[in-house]
Amino acid sequence: MKRSRFSDEQINGMIKEQEAGTPTAQVCRKYWISSASFYKYKAKFGGMDVSDARKLKALEEESARLKKLLAETMLDNAILKDVAAKKW
Repeated sequence: MKRSRFSDEQINGMIKEQEAGTPTAQVCRKYWISSASFYKYKAKFGGMDVSDARKLKALEEESARLKKLLAETMLDNAILKDVAAKKW
């Protein structure tokens, strides 16, 4: 998963600036991001506090780790089934 170049605090700061009345285009120019990136951040982090965003990021990382473990286990299981199915 690609890491964002902005921290959770910075992303929340961008969103709060825009919600305070600063035009979206001006916020995007200030932080050198596209409007699509801004709206992606807003969809993901809008309405969250910094602590909520950190919890979300930690849960996403744990989910990715668990998915990887599950895939490895399923692969091992399939290999064992193939070996057991062969007649020696």
